[in-house]
Amino acid sequence: MTATSLTRPASTGGGRGRRPGRSGARSMGGVGRAKRREAIALVVPSLLPVLLLSVAPLLVGVLLAFTDARLVRRPEYEVVGLENFQRLLDNGFFWDSFRIGMVWAVSVTVLQLLAGMGLALLLNADLRLQGLTRVLALIPWAMPPVVVAIMWRMIYSPNAGPLNAALGGLGLPDDINWLADFSTALPAVVVVGVWVGMPQTTVTLLAGLQQIPGELNEAASVDGANAWRRFTAVTLPSLRPIVTSITSLNFIWNFNSFSLVYVLTEGGPGGKTMLPMLFTYLEAFKNRNIGYAAAMGVVLVVVVVLLLSAYLWSQFRAEKER
Repeated sequence: MTATSLTRPASTGGGRGRRPGRSGARSMGGVGRAKRREAIALVVPSLLPVLLLSVAPLLVGVLLAFTDARLVRRPEYEVVGLENFQRLLDNGFFWDSFRIGMVWAVSVTVLQLLAGMGLALLLNADLRLQGLTRVLALIPWAMPPVVVAIMWRMIYSPNAGPLNAALGGLGLPDDINWLADFSTALPAVVVVGVWVGMPQTTVTLLAGLQQIPGELNEAASVDGANAWRRFTAVTLPSLRPIVTSITSLNFIWNFNSFSLVYVLTEGGPGGKTMLPMLFTYLEAFKNRNIGYAAAMGVVLVVVVVLLLSAYLWSQFRAEKER
């Protein structure tokens, strides 16, 4: 009796001691499930627009690339496999537009970086009316591309444009048709592209410059480094991650440009400014070959992804070597 009475409370107490542990685990599991449900509830509203407006159209475009779809009132199309891509291999006009697009994208991206870097360094200095200067630097970014293109068409006008008037005042030829001449059309469009995109690059680089500790430049000055040496040894290495990011984004945006060049030249003269996106647009909505145009879009996306992957890989590899 005594042994039994002594052991029973121990076993009962042990059972009671284990029960709170199980309930605690259940409560922790319930909290974890509640947090997961809360996270899903927060993510789904932002994820649905991405799926509906970005992922779904992209998948539809990829599927159309393997069909003979045409832009008609009652579309009837069949799956043709790789036929559209085989046609692209023999389409010299498309590859010419791709070459022009690469020249355009690389030129505009590099010049935007150089001009944006110079302007960012200037705005980061202690200047008078610094706030007003920064606002003025953002004006091209705030203007719609179509308005910018119309404004620059007026500037480039061969008859009443201020550019030719200024050249005439300097005794230089003043009858240049900048947007219709084979030798000047693409450079003139590149200038507009740089002017439009430079503020975005400037703001990004300016934000990076303001995050560099002033002590680094002061220490370099004490060591006898001049302005150029401080820029190459302190400023540029500190900005390298930002330069990599903004260069990649600018290249994508510039390569996919459409509205600016379309309003300026519509791809002319003689296809000298026919960018790939413009060529694809005309194939889809002028020639009504939706499936063929979708195949062009797929090729462009793949090529841009490969180029950017190679660029980013080289940048990350260089960072690791340092």
